[in-house]
Amino acid sequence: MVRKQRNAAVVGSTKSSIEVLLAEKVDSLGEQGDIVRVKPGYARNFLLPYGLATIATDHNKWMVVQHQKRMAELEKDRLKSLKNLADKLSKHSVTMEANANEDGHLYGSIVAVDISKSLKEGGFDIDAESIRLEGPLKELGMYTVKMQLHEKVKTEVKVWVVPTAEKS
Repeated sequence: MVRKQRNAAVVGSTKSSIEVLLAEKVDSLGEQGDIVRVKPGYARNFLLPYGLATIATDHNKWMVVQHQKRMAELEKDRLKSLKNLADKLSKHSVTMEANANEDGHLYGSIVAVDISKSLKEGGFDIDAESIRLEGPLKELGMYTVKMQLHEKVKTEVKVWVVPTAEKS
């Protein structure tokens, strides 16, 4: 009996591998948007049915390139706005009132969340995770607090810790 040789079942495939475009991150294979070569059975039985990948046609490749260009432009704009925000923050200072004894030691401490709240009251939308304190502030005085808004954007803000005004 003569057996017919099957044609490649999937477009873009060869006998040993097939090009697929990853729709999601797949461990040990690649990130979303990557074009990888896999065995046809792996693509047919796992990646395609679970929606983890699509066939890498010329149109799909072109769409990925266009999407990456748009994402690069958006990231460039976001980076520019973060740099402007960092410039404004470096010129801004925060004054925080805290209860302290005569020696200047605070009864409590000031942490990143407190500084974040003060910055939000001042019109800056900064999360506490962006504030890099080496430890809580426990004394009255002026501190220079480092902030990291993005891996490429860092700045500093001045924090004044003053005693609470006594009520007469």
